[in-house]
Amino acid sequence: MSYAEAAARRLRSPEFDRWMRGAASTGFCHNPVRLVGASTTLRQDTGEVLGQYASASEPDGLTFTRCGNRRATRCASCSHEYKGDTWHMIMAGAAGGMKDVPEDVADHPMVFLTLTAPSFGAVHSMTKGQRSGRCAHGVPLACRCGHDASDGCLGDAVCPKCYDYRGHVVWQYYAPELWRRFTIRLRRELARSMGMTQRAASRIVKVQFAKVAEFQRRGIVHFHAIIRLDGVDLDRAYPAPPATVAVDHLTAAIRAAVRRTSTLAEPLPGEHERRLLTWGRQFDVRGIVRREGLDGSLSDRAVAAYIAKYATKATEELEPTGGGREHIARIKSTVRELAADVDPDGAFGQLHRWDGMLGFRGHFSTKSRRYSVTLGSLRGARRAWRLDRLLQRAAPAGDLLEDSVLVIGTWAYAGMGWLNEGDRALATGAADAARQWREDRARDRRTQPTERSKS
Repeated sequence: MSYAEAAARRLRSPEFDRWMRGAASTGFCHNPVRLVGASTTLRQDTGEVLGQYASASEPDGLTFTRCGNRRATRCASCSHEYKGDTWHMIMAGAAGGMKDVPEDVADHPMVFLTLTAPSFGAVHSMTKGQRSGRCAHGVPLACRCGHDASDGCLGDAVCPKCYDYRGHVVWQYYAPELWRRFTIRLRRELARSMGMTQRAASRIVKVQFAKVAEFQRRGIVHFHAIIRLDGVDLDRAYPAPPATVAVDHLTAAIRAAVRRTSTLAEPLPGEHERRLLTWGRQFDVRGIVRREGLDGSLSDRAVAAYIAKYATKATEELEPTGGGREHIARIKSTVRELAADVDPDGAFGQLHRWDGMLGFRGHFSTKSRRYSVTLGSLRGARRAWRLDRLLQRAAPAGDLLEDSVLVIGTWAYAGMGWLNEGDRALATGAADAARQWREDRARDRRTQPTERSKS
């Protein structure tokens, strides 16, 4: 049966409306989890049954729930939700005034930092390289092609034989450790910029951050981060630092920390020397302002949107649809070749797990404990909202509290994905329409009424 026939059969089904409500409850997920089971909602004090639910009562006898994948290439719906959660997490710590973070947190010294990887060989880019001459293989030492933004070879090695793929993979594998060492070094350099010892500085100022990793076209990550300074006050969650601590202290400390941070990688099979890993020479640190940035400055809102966007990207976006890039394939094969020869109990023992991520083994989105709310708390708030709606339906008078309700359920995994391509097509189409509606509504809110009438 073709997907069109399957979709038509679902549309003609008398249970289509119930099926669509179930699909909507997943956010029209692209690859939902199928479950079978039942649950009962009870009053704890009396044992009164407030509600019952069973997957057997649903069309096809299944209950669907979100896959929760953050990658836009895997599930646009769940990725959209993850991006929204990341935006709220980042925005709460950058602008305040939301999610129990006070508004005056936006007045704290705060910067936007971008850290890059060093070069492992010349790659094709939109800017012509300055180096002249040719390598031992007769290839120019720099790209002088003049590519445009749509060129598929952007980021590919100019000379694959000269490109240090092994060094590329090693740096990528150690990138999380390099970031950890940077945060340690930053605290030392901050104390130095303030003219204090690290112990004395830790009593009056704390470093908070939120960071995401993004894959560049050349197949290696760089990091975007918001770094903020808070004060120290046991009675307040987000105290302001002393007035004497300014953005200039933080900027100077970051510049020094980037230059002085390094780590030694364990030797690869067949090598005897440890590689010294550092950040790339190109990095950017800019102060964040508490406004829309119309004067060219960097606003808290713009930074939050920028970071949230990259939190849902993945390696699939480095490769064109319908065919891979030789450069990316070479990185993956290097990961597999190295993983086959390393000591399973050594430093590279887990390398085999990360060939799909080009050797990168870190989390794409991380933050310090006190930067803002957590993704878990945002998801918990959604669960609490759904439970509150359930309580309102069970007891419209409002005499039920969350602590007085007990939900008992038994569920079993029944598979992944929609039952056929027709169902998938319907869910995907509905998801696209829902996202377009949200985007149109958000655009209308940002547009002045007079401008909307003109359009």
